[in-house]
Amino acid sequence: MSDTTPSTPLALPDRLSVDPRSKFFQREIIERGIGIRFNGNERHDVEEYCISEGWIAVPSPKTLDRRGQPLMIKLKGQVEAFFR
Repeated sequence: MSDTTPSTPLALPDRLSVDPRSKFFQREIIERGIGIRFNGNERHDVEEYCISEGWIAVPSPKTLDRRGQPLMIKLKGQVEAFFR
């Protein structure tokens, strides 16, 4: 009998980024699907979060940085991460 599911579930990290260039990027967790609740509301535009420091980074709607990437805005508040 070969079981392909991992025996231990993945734990959510304290800090996670969806940008592959970041040192906080973890492909396995992102592919599994996570959700972020910020101040009680579920957000779908979060690029990076930190639970212990209580912030999320979201892209600015119009402003770009010098490399052409959306400028990140850091919002502070209560952050909860969960698996979908």
